[in-house]
Amino acid sequence: MSKTLFDKVWDAHTVRVLPNGMTQLLIGTHLIHEVTSPQAFGMVRDLGLKVLYPERTFATVDHIVPTDESEEPFSDELADAMIKELRKNCADNNIRFFDISTGQQGIVHIVGPEQGITQPGMTIACGDSHTSTHGAFGAIAFGIGTSQVRDVLATQTMALKKPKVRRINVDGELRPGVYSKDVILHIIRELGVNGGLGYAYEYGGSTFDSFTQEERMTVCNMSIEGGARVGYVNPDQTTFDYLKGRPYSPQGAKWDAAVERWKSFATDPDAVYDDVVNFRAEDIGPTVTWGINPGQALFIDEFVPVPEELPEKDRATAIEALEHMHLKAGQPVKGLKIDVAFLGSCTNGRLSDLLEVAKYLKGKKVKPSVKAIVVPGSQGVAAVAQKMGLDTIFRDAGFEWRGAGCSMCLAMNPDKLIGDQLCASSSNRNFKGRQGSPTGRTMLMSPLMVAAAAVTGEISDAREVFLS
Repeated sequence: MSKTLFDKVWDAHTVRVLPNGMTQLLIGTHLIHEVTSPQAFGMVRDLGLKVLYPERTFATVDHIVPTDESEEPFSDELADAMIKELRKNCADNNIRFFDISTGQQGIVHIVGPEQGITQPGMTIACGDSHTSTHGAFGAIAFGIGTSQVRDVLATQTMALKKPKVRRINVDGELRPGVYSKDVILHIIRELGVNGGLGYAYEYGGSTFDSFTQEERMTVCNMSIEGGARVGYVNPDQTTFDYLKGRPYSPQGAKWDAAVERWKSFATDPDAVYDDVVNFRAEDIGPTVTWGINPGQALFIDEFVPVPEELPEKDRATAIEALEHMHLKAGQPVKGLKIDVAFLGSCTNGRLSDLLEVAKYLKGKKVKPSVKAIVVPGSQGVAAVAQKMGLDTIFRDAGFEWRGAGCSMCLAMNPDKLIGDQLCASSSNRNFKGRQGSPTGRTMLMSPLMVAAAAVTGEISDAREVFLS
């Protein structure tokens, strides 16, 4: 019988179906970081157990690590304590740790792919919401909680309810100035932040076929923001070209065998989905969020919605969002003054993101009223970017060039908004308080749109700033 990639990977990793109907699933690769792992290691110790397959677990530090200092001990005592605890837990359990001193540290969802740890046909789990990023490689990757991190450490398995599969097709060619970030924001806007509940999202169509591997990662990264359990793209030559030669990728004669095996996981042409949704690429414009969840988004030339004109279920949140964001129904978002511009995160902190912005930023200057920071997603990204001179372009324009980490995507490190500052952000969440201040305001957009806002000092159409 024909199957989707999701069904093939799920079936290949099923240990057994439990009496409650859930599936005990083998997790091929486990990624951990400093925030959700300490309690899990503690629970494993309390149970008198050990990490069952330490060679299947990989660790890095990202959420709480400072991006503006590299010498230890860190001035942030909590960050210093958490990094030391992870270092100890990895040493005690013989787990590979991409520590700051290795030159391989970074955001977990960037480190895994760039090291070649993330591969097609895998089940991957990590104690972080945006683990769905790894689905871009034809894996099924789950964000899990601390108790599930414990389960994977101790048994290399966890219990899950199998979701349905929705195919999302995007066909056609994106217009200049429109990027993969706009695609996923548009999908979430149209299907809703709860639209994917109970589903895995399979992304496809000619637009995804033409996407680079990093563009696919951006879309899969935000699947969770649309309520989906996972998001994935079928592996193809783009995937294989990206993985070839990376440290943990198969080498030599094993490479060809691996590629043939990876190809076998791709969805069969006549597979049946539980649901199918279609979009046209040319219908998508540069997209920004105006509210307090990623589904509250609009094209840059549209106007803030009138709550009374929205479906009844969305009105209360819209009213709340207008109040928090200091907006009025019917006003344009274009022209809103910003205070901070953040370029980075596991959504858009990759080399291709920095390259695209640097191409247009060269010779431009950040508005003096704007604090602009660029945070490479990993030390590997930073090293290549610096070798290419991208750091000089950003510094000359007025951006601060920081060390690798999650940074201003969330408020677990010193990079925070102050008061009701408005931030143009290339990250993935615009929740209240997400960037450290309960009254801080976040607007999500593509990296080039962040750069346009930084240069003009206001929410702007990057096409007008850089492409006209």
